[in-house]
Formats: sequence, C-alpha cells, structure tokens
Amino acid sequence: MAKLKVTLKKSTIGRKKDHIATVAALGLKKIRSTKEHADTPQIRGMINKVSYLLDVEEI
Repeated sequence: MAKLKVTLKKSTIGRKKDHIATVAALGLKKIRSTKEHADTPQIRGMINKVSYLLDVEEI
C-alpha cells in the first residue's frame, strides 16, 4: 500500500477547533513536524479538510 508523508507547514493558531483536532489526529504538533500514514480514504479525507495547512508527498 502506498504511503503519504504529511508535514505541517502553517500554524494552527486561530484556526477552527475541528481543523486543530484534525491536525492533531494526524499526529502533527509543531510546524515542520512530519508523519507517515498509509494512503487510505480516511487519511485522504483528513488531509483534504486541512490541506491549506499541510504539505503532502507520496512515498
């Protein structure tokens, strides 16, 4: 299965609470923190919701 490398590129300060929760659920805490996730529909939906805060790279 494909993997996705997700990096937080913008701060969550001043964002909607559900967007902050989505970023936290992806395992991202600080700017430039990175996590790898399996490419599933659930993860893709989370990424699409907060795409303006993230950099996504396929591995």
